[in-house]
Amino acid sequence: MLKKVVFALVAGSIALSASACNTVKGAGKDVQSVGEAADRAL
Repeated sequence: MLKKVVFALVAGSIALSASACNTVKGAGKDVQSVGEAADRAL
């Protein structure tokens, strides 16, 4: 029983970490595209 709980917690942590990584990567791309648009506007 305890092994199942630990496994579920570890699996959940890995899933959250992966989604957070994708979110940060996407935010970085958004900031980069805004900077490029500002450069083109000037």
